[in-house]
Amino acid sequence: MSEGHPAPGGPECYRHPGRETWIRCQRCDRPICPDCMRDAAVGFQCPECVSQGAKQTRTGQAAYGGARSADPRLTSMVLIGINAVVWLIITATGGAASALVTRLSLMPTGKCVPDGDPEHYYPGVGSESVCSMVDSSHWVPGVADGAPWLLVTSMFTHVEVWHIAFNMLALWFLGPALEAAIGRTRFLVVYLGSGLVASVVVLLLSDPGSLTAGASGSIFGLLAAHLVVGRKVGADLSQLGMWIAINVVITVLWSDTISWQGHLGGFIGGALLTIGIVHAPRGPRRAAFQWGAVLLVALATLVAAVLRVGAL
Repeated sequence: MSEGHPAPGGPECYRHPGRETWIRCQRCDRPICPDCMRDAAVGFQCPECVSQGAKQTRTGQAAYGGARSADPRLTSMVLIGINAVVWLIITATGGAASALVTRLSLMPTGKCVPDGDPEHYYPGVGSESVCSMVDSSHWVPGVADGAPWLLVTSMFTHVEVWHIAFNMLALWFLGPALEAAIGRTRFLVVYLGSGLVASVVVLLLSDPGSLTAGASGSIFGLLAAHLVVGRKVGADLSQLGMWIAINVVITVLWSDTISWQGHLGGFIGGALLTIGIVHAPRGPRRAAFQWGAVLLVALATLVAAVLRVGAL
């Protein structure tokens, strides 16, 4: 179609009015004609976005605001190291029989535990005062009994070697790529925020006497984050979708031993936080929109936790 004659019913290149095109810039979503298409990591970008991206690279700015990570692997390595140290300490102090398991894992309510036998508890004893009357036992508080830190410590607690191995392998594959896209601070917000939302969903939907541990909620949050970023840039999501589907099937088939509540909560938390980060409008107020979205998710999570603790 010759230049200067509008295309009937079709979008026109924003730089060359009259040229029909169905190609859009992956960053600004404006229609661009073949003369304006510039190869990008995924799809094509317009000349203006290529220029802006070059400026961000030179100034050390990440694609969605904030500072770019000099080494996107570093944060994931530190997180893996923290999880590994906690697992080694638990293993060295008895594994599943270690007293640290009940001190660090997520328990909605407290448990009356026999001295020297942390793997078992008295299910009929529901308060510290009653537990004090049971010989050779002690009370281990849950979230509702004044131990809110369990919502966080449980994210770094593993007992079985296969559990920590699977979670840390997933973190190594998912973490650096996400940090490279959104920067270190925002990556930590997504990882830790997903884990916290997962813990609160466990608090809401699990049996009050349950015990939950592991970084799976954060890992599902990273899966959701990659899904959101991938859709934003128009990436091929077939392999990611298959990976998510496999994890969902595993969660359903082994729901008696796997916390589907934590997986669901982590996925929801990761999706909401990442949507707020990558879909914030470009410009000087982008950071304000991003942190406002993070604050809304945090407040909703806090309110849900407080209401549930009150009910327990």
